[in-house]
Amino acid sequence: MMQVKGGTVYFVGVGPGDPDLMTIRAKRVIDQADLILYTGSLLGQEGFQERKMTAKLIDSASLHLAELVELMQQAAAAGEVVARVHDGDPSLFGAIAEQIAPLEAAGIPCEVIPGVSAAFAAAAALRAELTIPELSQTVIVTRMEGRTPVPERERLRDLASHRTTLALYLSIALIDEVVAELQTAYPAETPVVVVQRVSCPDQQILRGTLADIADQVKAARMRTQAVILVGPVLTPDLRQSWDMQSKLYDRRFAHAFRRGEPT
Repeated sequence: MMQVKGGTVYFVGVGPGDPDLMTIRAKRVIDQADLILYTGSLLGQEGFQERKMTAKLIDSASLHLAELVELMQQAAAAGEVVARVHDGDPSLFGAIAEQIAPLEAAGIPCEVIPGVSAAFAAAAALRAELTIPELSQTVIVTRMEGRTPVPERERLRDLASHRTTLALYLSIALIDEVVAELQTAYPAETPVVVVQRVSCPDQQILRGTLADIADQVKAARMRTQAVILVGPVLTPDLRQSWDMQSKLYDRRFAHAFRRGEPT
């Protein structure tokens, strides 16, 4: 069992919204933290109900990087437990590298606690498998270029050329551009599912294709907190229409723990 240590900054992934999806380790850190920094525009306070009475709970939505680092550094230097809380998983679009770098330079210990990312919570809500044998064995996690640029080699139309399963974050406000880029490679009838505020009580799911999803998104007035899933694995009747199965449970397939039955 991990020991929560004073003087350490913990970058804590708390999942997509439902506190029940928080890991035991994440909750242990938050419950023992002296300083909790969270993004109020994305996270509510439901997951912080059992925090210490003396814990400082600060909404970081209006803070810039230097202010965040100063708060974390001062608390850690005083021997306090710091929980820097991120929705989803900190390693995906969490900007943790730029936060950890100055802390490490100051000699402040840092640890990262993973969380359930929105794409996987969305797949769970859909009861979908993102890697179906002989249909798609690759998931590309990316975003549409907006105010934040992407490397030239990672333009969405180039990634789309693989025609595999795509999970797009931070792109819902650019849905027209997303569809235009994807249609350079994917057929117009390619299934698309948009899930907004996945796992929350007000979760909303839109199912469509590249041909109609943009109109659905605009009609629903979705602008934030939505993940876009794209690919043939999202075909609504796939479980009834696709009969290719994995080798994992094939009775004829042998591996280290099971003998294969003769054909």
